[in-house]
Amino acid sequence: MKLYCLSHAARHPCFILKFKTVTLMLDCGLDYSSLLHFLPLSLVQSSRWSDLPKWKPKEYKGPYKLEGELRECAGRVFVDSVPEFNVPKITLVDLSEVDVILVSNSHAMLALPYVTEYSGFKGVVYATEPTLQAGRQFMEELVQYIDRCPKVNHASVWKQPEVIKCLPPPLKDAIQPLSWKQCYSLHDVNASLSKVHMVNFNEKLDILGALCVTPLSSGWCIGGCNWLIQSAHEKICYVAGSSTLTTFSKPVDHTALKNADLIILSQLTQTPHVNPDSMIGEFCLNAALTVKKGGNVLVPVYPAGVTYDLFECLSVHMESCGLAGVPMYFISPVADSSLAYSNIFAEWLSDSKQSKVYLPEPPFPHAELISAGRLRHYPSIHGDFSKDFKTPCVVFTGHPSLRFGDVVHFIEMWGKTSANAIIFTEPDFYYLDALAPYQPLAMKVLCCPIDTSLNFSQTNKLIKDLKPQHFVISETYTRPPPLYPHRTDLVVDPDLQVMTYKPGEVLTLPIRRKFEQINIDPELAGSLMPIEVRPGVSVAMVTGSLVTRDNQHTLKPLQTSGLKRKLETSSDRKRRSYFWGALDVQEFVDKLNKEGLTDVKVEDSAEGHIVHLPNEDTLIQLEEGSTHIICEGNEGLRVKLKDILLQCLNRL
Repeated sequence: MKLYCLSHAARHPCFILKFKTVTLMLDCGLDYSSLLHFLPLSLVQSSRWSDLPKWKPKEYKGPYKLEGELRECAGRVFVDSVPEFNVPKITLVDLSEVDVILVSNSHAMLALPYVTEYSGFKGVVYATEPTLQAGRQFMEELVQYIDRCPKVNHASVWKQPEVIKCLPPPLKDAIQPLSWKQCYSLHDVNASLSKVHMVNFNEKLDILGALCVTPLSSGWCIGGCNWLIQSAHEKICYVAGSSTLTTFSKPVDHTALKNADLIILSQLTQTPHVNPDSMIGEFCLNAALTVKKGGNVLVPVYPAGVTYDLFECLSVHMESCGLAGVPMYFISPVADSSLAYSNIFAEWLSDSKQSKVYLPEPPFPHAELISAGRLRHYPSIHGDFSKDFKTPCVVFTGHPSLRFGDVVHFIEMWGKTSANAIIFTEPDFYYLDALAPYQPLAMKVLCCPIDTSLNFSQTNKLIKDLKPQHFVISETYTRPPPLYPHRTDLVVDPDLQVMTYKPGEVLTLPIRRKFEQINIDPELAGSLMPIEVRPGVSVAMVTGSLVTRDNQHTLKPLQTSGLKRKLETSSDRKRRSYFWGALDVQEFVDKLNKEGLTDVKVEDSAEGHIVHLPNEDTLIQLEEGSTHIICEGNEGLRVKLKDILLQCLNRL
């Protein structure tokens, strides 16, 4: 079994798992971190960035001409070009060989169009319905934000190795910029998602007759799942983006994950040093305080997920503070569909949310907030929003990278006033890097990162409860976060026996196929005559033809000619022997010595033992379930060694 890590970061997973002639892709996350190296896309022409001084490295004397590709802002250098994304390392494998893609959650599928539309992929994609719809919203918002602000510049010279080594950090440290790609189109999104087959929790899916995969609730987001991958004798678990906290989604189902042969773990929390509940409380407190003083609050968010929690918690807190009249605006090209879909996925929600549906009440309070006029949603800042807009207010909009979307306009409009505040809740981007091209900035900046996925103490407890034989995690989870190098508690328990992976690495996993399940044809089964060898144990000799089709093995009656059946006497059948049992190496060596083969040397190997006969220039490889005699064409010696070997085995 081999595991290929195609992702650049553990929070954006993408793996290839090869097992039993089947090639599975586990998630296809998109790394957003590359966006922070680009200047923002403004809805209107802005002198803030067009007047920035062009920058060129003094050390570079090569033939390439940068032609204004780089600009300097507040002591940092940015790329003045269409934003690009750091896609998974899909060149490591032939995607035409991928049979199935298993998607865990909406955040882990944003690179799907790059995989399905720009390669020879011919397989099937499996995801739950909420994951599919939320993923569609994420992708459509991304495409529309970038298409709204077309940029002529397409910088590429700065990526050349001889140029990039002359650039200042952090641009100098960009991860493989030559492989970055521009955003896909809306056509690509629709074509890619048309290949997705929707599945339900606990639904068993047959994969080419070789494997059975089952999605299990992960508890992290609506429709988010972990994947159970099983053969007749092996059990593999892929755990991504799980949460043991009580949220609006179905609770995590980890019973079926116990006693697995292997667990592959990704998407642990990005903020292990903070508690998400306390961060939500701090967010509400700061937002209410800013509004009470007459300021406006800007919250960069994704169009789904934690955003629903923010609506609920902030509305309750504002009402308790006597600020129920302060409007909340949700601005996104997919705002309407996001809010609508969240209220129709009742069967994917927690019991407390489901119970409201049967009252009947909407499971999420934002439906009531919209009816009361406290929460208003718009596709953009143009049109009805400009008519209804009033301050002070709270605006939820994207994109959390601050490189495109309506959030760019609001920072330019409110950034010069210290009474206003921008509150970061999404942990995907370090807030100081996100704000770098907007400096100097007068508005208050607050960071309340909210990530409900597994932290390290929860992970350590979960792994001890699940008791897997083998455990695979990202190498980054075995050392403290860069901002907290002395927090040795923010790692996966070093006492656990783990295997680690790095970006671009291929792991050979310690899962070996020892057994296969074989069905016996009814006709052959009816001809068997078991003989009791000891009380309760019967043995029957079986001779048949093994037929393999669609990864299913069937033992059928041996088709022999009538003449051969007549010539084979009962005495011939009695002389037929069946050998079984494990080989005793020392017994084998002793028998070789008795037969005059005294120059015997035995060495241990990774798979078993190697017996060397120097005088005969012969090697005998003894492995579990197989033996290889290499004697350079000496057929007489090979037969002699085979007979000696068979003397060391049990016979039926």
